[in-house]
Amino acid sequence: MTNAISGGHPMEATPSSMTSESMEELPRRLKLLDALMINMGSMIGSGIFFVPASVALALGMPGDMLAAWIIGGLVSMMGALSIAELGVMMPQAGGQFVYLSSAYSPLVGFLSGWTGFAVINTASIAAVGTAFALYLSYFIPLSPWGIKGVAIVSVLLLTVINTLGVQSGAKVQNTLTLLKIGALGLLILMGLGLPAGSWGHFTPLFSTDHSASWFQAFGTAMVAVLWAYDGWIQITYVAGEVAEPQKTLPKALVASTAMVIGLYLLINIAYLHLLAPHVMAGSERVAADAAQVATGLWGASFVALAIILSTLGANNGFILTGARISYAMARKRQFFPWAGTIHPKTKAPYAALILQGSWACILTLTGSFEQLFTYVIFASWLFYALSCGALFILRRTQPDVPRAYKVWGYPWTPLLFIGFALWLTVNTIWANPRDALIGLGIILAGIPAYFFWTRQSVSPSAR
Repeated sequence: MTNAISGGHPMEATPSSMTSESMEELPRRLKLLDALMINMGSMIGSGIFFVPASVALALGMPGDMLAAWIIGGLVSMMGALSIAELGVMMPQAGGQFVYLSSAYSPLVGFLSGWTGFAVINTASIAAVGTAFALYLSYFIPLSPWGIKGVAIVSVLLLTVINTLGVQSGAKVQNTLTLLKIGALGLLILMGLGLPAGSWGHFTPLFSTDHSASWFQAFGTAMVAVLWAYDGWIQITYVAGEVAEPQKTLPKALVASTAMVIGLYLLINIAYLHLLAPHVMAGSERVAADAAQVATGLWGASFVALAIILSTLGANNGFILTGARISYAMARKRQFFPWAGTIHPKTKAPYAALILQGSWACILTLTGSFEQLFTYVIFASWLFYALSCGALFILRRTQPDVPRAYKVWGYPWTPLLFIGFALWLTVNTIWANPRDALIGLGIILAGIPAYFFWTRQSVSPSAR
C-alpha cells in the first residue's frame, strides 16, 4: 500500500480516504458531453494551424507526414487508454498528483503538481492567451503592450467564468469547442471539396531514404506532432466532478483522442491537397495559406477567426482543469491551505482558480512564459511516463481496489507509451541540456516547498 511504499508519512491517505477527505464538497455535475468537450477543446489549440509546416519541413513527403500524425495519435491513444484505468480507480481532483502520490510517494506527486502550477499549466495559459491576443490583432490593431493587456483580460475573464461553477466553465467549453470543431470541419471541406487543390501533391507518397538522418528527422517531426496532440489527459484533473466516472472517464479519454486523431488526419490531407509539401514547409501560416488557395483573401480572415476560437477554448479547458491540481494539493495540506477552499454557493475551487489566474497573468506580463516552458517541456512527458508506470505499481500494491476499467492490451499498451515518453524526454534533454538543467532546478525547487508545507500541516502533538 501507499504507506509502505513511502515510509508512512503522517499526512498520507489511501485512495478511499482521499475521496472522503477532499472530494465530498465537489458535486459531480460533468456529463459525458462535457468531458468530451473539455478533452477535445484542450487538445485542439493553435498547434494544428502551425505544426503541419514543421512536419513538412522535417519530412518532405506526404506519406511520411501523415504517418507521423498517425503514430503520434496512436501514442496519445496509448496514454489515454492507460491513464483511464488510473482515473477510474481514483476518480478525484488532481489527476497525476493523486496517481503519483499513491504509487510512488507524496513527494513525487507534489513535484508534478508543483511543476504544473509553477510553469507547465500557467505558462501554457499565458502562451495561449498571448496567441489569442495576437490573432485578435488581425482584426483590431494592437501594440505589443496591447497584446499583453488583451491576453491578461482573456485569462481573467475565463477565470471569473470558472469561479461561477464547473457547469459555467463547462458550458463555455462546450460552446467554444463545438464552434472550433465546426471551423475545422469547414476548413476540411474547403480543402477537399473545392477545385483549387491538386491530388498530384501526394506523389511521390513516401521517401525512399531510410537512413539515420531520416529517422532523426522523423523524430523531430514526432516531437512537434505529440505537442499538437497534448491535452488528452485534462479530464482526469476534474475527475472528482465527473458523473459516473467509472463509465464516463474511459469513454471521454478514448473517444476524444480518437476524434482528434480523425480531425488532424483530415485537416492535414486538406492542407496537402491545397499546398505541395515544399510549399507547406516554407509557410509560416500554413492554415491561412491553404485557406487562401481555396477561397481567396477572405480565407486568411476565416483562419484567424478559427484560431481565436481555438485558443480561447483551449485556455478555458486549461484554466478549468489546472486549478483542480492546486486545489487537490491544498486539500492534502501540500500547498497554500486557502487554495483548497470551495465557494459555498458555486461549489467551485475559486481560491485555486484565482491563484492560478494571477500567476498566469504575471507570466504574461513579464513575457517569461516562453523561456520557462522551454526549460520544463521534458517534465510533462517524464510525469506521463511515471503515471503509466504507476499502473504496474498499483496493480501489485493495491490489487483489491475495484477497477471498473482495465487498460486494453496490458502490459504492452502502457509499456509502449512509457517507451515513447522516455524517448521524448531523453531526446529533449539531449537537444537542450542547458535548458533541461535549469528545468530540473525548477522541479527540485519544489522539494523545500514540499517540506515547508508538510511541516506546517503537522500538529505539535504529532511532532
